[in-house]
Amino acid sequence: TVSRKDDESVKKTEKEGEASKDMATDLPLNQEEELSEEDLVIKENLDMLAARAQDGDLRLAKVAVESIGNEIRTATSSMTSVPKPLKFLKEHYAPLKKHFGSLEGNSAAAAVALRGALADVLSVLAMTSAETPGSMETLKFKLLSGVKDVAGWGHEYSRHLSGEIGEAYHERMQAEEGAGNLTEEQQARVSQLPDVSDLMELVREIIPWNMAHNAEPEAVDLCLEVNRLDMILEAIDKDNAGRACLYMLSCAAYLPEPEDRTVYMCAFESYLKVNLSTDALRVALKMGDLGLMARVVGSVQDPIEKKQLAYILGDARVWIDLTAGEAAVEDEALCEELQTIMGNVRLNERYLALARDLDVMEAKVPEDVYKSHLIDGRGTSTVDSASGNTAATYVNAFVNAGFGHDKLVTVEEEGESGEGENGNGNGNSVHWIFRNKSHGKMAAAASLGMIMLWDVEGGLPKVDRYLYASDTMVVSGALLAFGIVASGITDDVDPAFAVLSEYVSNEDDIVKIGAMWGLGIAYAGRAKEDVKEILIPMIGNPDVSIELASMAALSAALCYTGTADGELVEIILQSLMLRGELELDSTHGRNMAHALGILFLGKQEAAEATIEVAKTLPEKTSKYSCNVLDMFAYAGTGDVLKIQQFLTTCGEQLEQDAESDVEPWQTAHQSVAAIAIGAIASGEELGSQMAHRALEHVLQYGGPAAKKGVPLALAILNVSNPDVAVIDTLGRLAHDTDELVVMSALISLGIVGAGTNNARLAGLLRNLSLYYCKDASMLFLVRISQGLVHSGKGLLTLSPYSSSSKAMLRPAMAAIMIVMLNALDCKQTIGGKLHYLLFGLATALTPRMLLTVDESGAMLPVPVRVGDAVDVSAQAGKPKTITGFSTNDTPVLLAANQRAELATERYIAMSTALEGLVILRPNPDFEEHQSK
Repeated sequence: TVSRKDDESVKKTEKEGEASKDMATDLPLNQEEELSEEDLVIKENLDMLAARAQDGDLRLAKVAVESIGNEIRTATSSMTSVPKPLKFLKEHYAPLKKHFGSLEGNSAAAAVALRGALADVLSVLAMTSAETPGSMETLKFKLLSGVKDVAGWGHEYSRHLSGEIGEAYHERMQAEEGAGNLTEEQQARVSQLPDVSDLMELVREIIPWNMAHNAEPEAVDLCLEVNRLDMILEAIDKDNAGRACLYMLSCAAYLPEPEDRTVYMCAFESYLKVNLSTDALRVALKMGDLGLMARVVGSVQDPIEKKQLAYILGDARVWIDLTAGEAAVEDEALCEELQTIMGNVRLNERYLALARDLDVMEAKVPEDVYKSHLIDGRGTSTVDSASGNTAATYVNAFVNAGFGHDKLVTVEEEGESGEGENGNGNGNSVHWIFRNKSHGKMAAAASLGMIMLWDVEGGLPKVDRYLYASDTMVVSGALLAFGIVASGITDDVDPAFAVLSEYVSNEDDIVKIGAMWGLGIAYAGRAKEDVKEILIPMIGNPDVSIELASMAALSAALCYTGTADGELVEIILQSLMLRGELELDSTHGRNMAHALGILFLGKQEAAEATIEVAKTLPEKTSKYSCNVLDMFAYAGTGDVLKIQQFLTTCGEQLEQDAESDVEPWQTAHQSVAAIAIGAIASGEELGSQMAHRALEHVLQYGGPAAKKGVPLALAILNVSNPDVAVIDTLGRLAHDTDELVVMSALISLGIVGAGTNNARLAGLLRNLSLYYCKDASMLFLVRISQGLVHSGKGLLTLSPYSSSSKAMLRPAMAAIMIVMLNALDCKQTIGGKLHYLLFGLATALTPRMLLTVDESGAMLPVPVRVGDAVDVSAQAGKPKTITGFSTNDTPVLLAANQRAELATERYIAMSTALEGLVILRPNPDFEEHQSK
């Protein structure tokens, strides 16, 4: 029975197969029968024209070919279907191609004309009819036609031709370089056409047409393929500059060095060409090129526009000489005003105006942050007073940063009494500074600088009186406060340098440390020669303790961030070579390596030579130093190859004897490798998302050293951006069994939420304060993070990237990286006696505000829409740049990944990106009835 059923099914299948063959045979006939009358007329007409195109009468044949071309040009179809003429002519492609070959030897004028016209038509037909994929027949026939015009055939033809031009260009380049990986067919094609001049002629036709027809991304792609971005510059105008440059800047993040710089330069020149000076300046900031910044400032004649450029430079903490060179300003009054703006002299005033507008001027005490009454269970009475008071000092400093008053350190000695350990007054008349011990006194005195942040005129007199204290710790803290107050402020008087330079040569080491670290913070990124001259003798002297030498190196490096200054590089390398292995393996020895890395921040290949020298250092520090250098050199670049390299380092397994334990120095470089993944990917959105996934793998499969660096890498990827998934991950790691991982996670929580007042994060930290209430060192770190989360009562950010252009603010990145790298050895550094390194974050603190002013500089409240930023590069039309927005009057706060745009046409903004301080100019075309 089974066999009979099988036979029947086989017969049935055979019959169905024969029927399907019959249907296949009849398919063309059925298709023809299904055509509408209109389509049938078109098909018959095209069949007739294709036959005539092969006629012996060359003139008649040329007319037929031109008619075919006209039919193709005038055909209409939907975006998802092939035009009917191309569909109906597919069967005629091979005969027409054969006929074209038969005309090759005919030199008559009519034959030459027919050949050119037929080649042009065949070039179009090849898009859908070419027999073999990759044969590049569209390009082949286009070149043979002698007709350079591509506009008549439309966007799809231009896009298809561009793709084949790019492919042909690479084949020829490979052939010139002697590459042996070409197929025989490719070599045959290349041998016939040795140069690329014919391709460039077509490119010159395609680029202007694309740029004029809203196809800027295609134009940029083609220019990148053939390495001719100069052609884009020729075709740039006011209408297409925005879209073209936005796409170029998006592409640059995925290009290797030095191609990325070429693209940035093209975008820079394009913006300058169409007088978009603020955009050009942001590109120059992204490149970190002072010469280009000076060129932008010098190219602008409008004094109001110059002021806007000065505001942008001030926000980026960049100083340009306006008295000489390309940026020189002849008008003395204007020059002085621009220097005041660029030097952030009025930053504190603007910041307090924002605070008054948002009604957050009242000083807070640490208990307002701790909110111990919300925690179920015991308080923090088990923590020793010294640690608790030091933690309260930092919390108070971060929360009241820049407000000019608080309830702990600015109270008058003869007036209000100091506050208790948790911010509760206990009637003790001793000033807060003197209720701390040892380095706690230094931190308390230095916290006064944070309270008076950016207020040089009002802050320095308040700090000055502590310089005459008998306790050297207090003097050291006061010197550090001097530097903090002046952080980011450039003033002609320069009182901070006058005071601090005197104390660098003091007899007491702790006083020297305060003075040197103060200099580093005050002049971060300024490359001030006087600072280098003072600190170099301290770095290079082998008789000076490693602690002093490392602090001098860190301060000098912070001052010369990203400059690769030859003199400093040489002296730090020399100092590393002269020190013994025991010193180099210490926290201070590693800080020397960090200083070397900071000098090469963002310099990429420029660090290669120094890395080779670092490989010759003693074994205990060579791998660590090389990784630190590599990390700083590529920080913020998104370099995929470097991320892969560091991932490999994280996964290395150490070969060792079963009996011997792994020494910490043997795996220290893996912790740096984990942090490096975050540092490199932080400047680019897609890379940042991929890095989060990669770090999850490191957590699961990496060794203890690599795992210790993961929380810090997550923090760098999300500075002042409390993403829910990241908070959950760090919260989980804060309960890890490895004490070092827990410490890294606790400090990372503060960096992630810095200045956001994030309620979810604040609740998590409160719970952690109860969980670690009996562990003084852990609780100290929880308190630090609580203070960071509420920095400036929610008005400040630590983010080292500008929200619009994603340009890296190098001194800010350097300061954050110093804290992150020292957090790897938390017990000895932030949780030990080096907690004063946290004050370096003052260089990264900046108001996360949008403030609008009129042309005279007076505040001008206007309605703005604030919403989540949307990437609109390569999108058609004029898409919305923000989503989920709300409308408010300025000043407003901008969170991470938020963008603002004007909600009124009454004014014109002098900057294309609304962030920081923006000048508004009345719109001359605005009419009152428009707003109504």
